[in-house]
Amino acid sequence: MGSRRHLAALAICLGVGAACERVEPAPLPFAVADSLVSAWVEAELIPGAVLRIEREGDLLFERAYGAAQAYRYGAGQYQDSRGLVRLDEAIPMTTTTVFDLASVTKVMATTLALMVLADRAELDLDAPVLAYLPDFGGAGRDEMTPRHLLTHTSGLPQWLPAYYHASNADEAYAYVRGVPLAWPVGEGRHYSDLGFMLLGRIVEEVSGTALDQFVRSEVYDPMGLTDTGFRPPSSSASTTDERVAATSHGNPYEHRMVHDPSFGYEIAGDPTRWSGWRERTLRGEVNDGNAYHAFQGVAGHAGLFSTAAELSVLLNLVLDGGTHEGRRYVSEEVVESFLVPALEGQALGWQLPGYAPAGSFGHTGFTGTFVLGVPEGGLSVVLLTNRQNVGVDVQTRYPDIAPLQRAVAQAAIAAVQN
Repeated sequence: MGSRRHLAALAICLGVGAACERVEPAPLPFAVADSLVSAWVEAELIPGAVLRIEREGDLLFERAYGAAQAYRYGAGQYQDSRGLVRLDEAIPMTTTTVFDLASVTKVMATTLALMVLADRAELDLDAPVLAYLPDFGGAGRDEMTPRHLLTHTSGLPQWLPAYYHASNADEAYAYVRGVPLAWPVGEGRHYSDLGFMLLGRIVEEVSGTALDQFVRSEVYDPMGLTDTGFRPPSSSASTTDERVAATSHGNPYEHRMVHDPSFGYEIAGDPTRWSGWRERTLRGEVNDGNAYHAFQGVAGHAGLFSTAAELSVLLNLVLDGGTHEGRRYVSEEVVESFLVPALEGQALGWQLPGYAPAGSFGHTGFTGTFVLGVPEGGLSVVLLTNRQNVGVDVQTRYPDIAPLQRAVAQAAIAAVQN
């Protein structure tokens, strides 16, 4: 059995054209989780991944798999992956690889910032958004609160290409402010990037500080996090292109969202009126088009970069009731209030996965990222993948890694419970 596992590990390395060190078998309790990720990489469903599992702040398992970049953009049709070129020497994944977190930004930056402001009584989650953004009113919006935005019940559209109308954060806010509601405020959960764009703006208005500067000065720097930040973290001397995982080759998925009404999005106006599509492999720049083009890399819904180790620190901050190494960042009462279910599967900012024990909280990101906290046992699970680097299929879709995320989480939970 041991020799077969070593051969499988070698196949993982060779499968993406990367040289890597001999991988030792996983500790027995985590062999299932390890084999799940290994199998996906070996089958080239994803180029690479980092898995980290902690319990009560103690590292139980950590491993890097495959490549941080296996493909680059080449000649071919923009809308699919047929123009990709496999690198002669793939860039190996390491446990310190920095990832574009996509929507994990919503919890590890924006929601944490709101926790801090709520704890200081500088923000009332049930006050009208108008109290913080006085020009954001009318057209059915007057009753909208930060709580609505955090629970995706604001009625705002789920997604729109703000970059068709804006090239900076102020212009993007003006655009979002003028977008009609898609549903009445409070009528059901409709996951909305636009809602978190507004929450990022609220953080800035309340604190008087840019979102990226606020979370750095109030959370990341005091906690000693050097690889967590936006665009990616410029303050880290160790962060170079070689340490950042590559994501997509341009934005083919968003391109279809705008150009193909049958894809599930109705975009008003002529889709050809904007032509700033990136036609290159993205590495060290945020994948999300709105965050990149309209917010210049810093947005409430996307733009954060980090490593598995530092995300574990942030998960443990929440699991430990707002404390880290003896310092309190947020009161336990506020932390608990953000984790109370608001509706099925949703707390304040945090998603509540039904496959994990009661009280568990987490979030996913479009680039292939996943974080999970399980208060029962103080378990934190971080699974970061660069699924987009394999390109899109003929349906312009990236590999669906939700089954892998769920299976790895369940395997990790079972391992610590047994």
